[in-house]
Amino acid sequence: MHIHARSLQYFDMIRRCGSIREAARRLHVASSAVNRQLLQIEQEVGSPLFERMSTGLRLTPAGEVFSRHVITVLQDERRMVGELEILCGIRRGAINIAAVEGLNADLLPACLERMMTRYPMIRIQVASTGSAQTGQLVESGDADIGIGFSLERREALRQCAVGRFGLGAIVRVDHPLAGAGPVSFAECARYPLILASPQLSIHALMKPLLQGHKRALTVLLETASIELAKRMVARGVGVAFQTRLGMEPEIDQGQMVHVPLKSQVRLTTELGVYVRAGRTLPPAVDAFIRILAEEIERREAEESGAPA
Repeated sequence: MHIHARSLQYFDMIRRCGSIREAARRLHVASSAVNRQLLQIEQEVGSPLFERMSTGLRLTPAGEVFSRHVITVLQDERRMVGELEILCGIRRGAINIAAVEGLNADLLPACLERMMTRYPMIRIQVASTGSAQTGQLVESGDADIGIGFSLERREALRQCAVGRFGLGAIVRVDHPLAGAGPVSFAECARYPLILASPQLSIHALMKPLLQGHKRALTVLLETASIELAKRMVARGVGVAFQTRLGMEPEIDQGQMVHVPLKSQVRLTTELGVYVRAGRTLPPAVDAFIRILAEEIERREAEESGAPA
């Protein structure tokens, strides 16, 4: 039985997501394409691989057997890719990265550590920028990779990886909202606020909430610096708003709490990894993009409670 590698990747993503639609989103292809590949596999196997349930897709006994085969094949593929990278000259090279400031706290260091451990001879330069500037640096060729939130779509940029993360209120661990569970913006507005300035993508995400609030707000500070907002929250002077990304050390150390915001629609911001469209990527750049994609996917899965 000969099954194209793309079919295996599609099956594995469906298995992990439990949804054809979500698998298609993560693979950046149409749902119909994913479903077509699945039907082709099931036809060749001669048995359904998933049960279609109201809560999503669940592996059938045949699907469990097939999934063990797929996991083995894909793991061996990753090993082979690592060996080929060495042959392609990935031992040496340089990468210029433009990334938003909030990723410097944990996500970017984690990815850089993996890259430097695996390929210690690669030289890496990182510039901290706003999301808009990130796209401009990639488009102009001044950065090989751009990592930013909610970048405007344009033909000059190609999105290589994406994750969606929920917006929440950031408070000190002893704040009254810290143990409240999901809170509304109105509940947060009872306290002094620290807001993102227009340079940050969070500003646009928060704008409808600010405009829809009927009472006067006490805004202590408006800033484009995630680090400054965190430091002010740590001093107990107000409530800030952002995703968990950039807050990992403070949350892990029990200093601050990320409280999800409840609204009629889930407030999320999109973290994307971008390169210049039409460019043939050097092996080192391609390797680091894969590391970024894996880490973003893992953290997105952790936030949603799904298995990574």
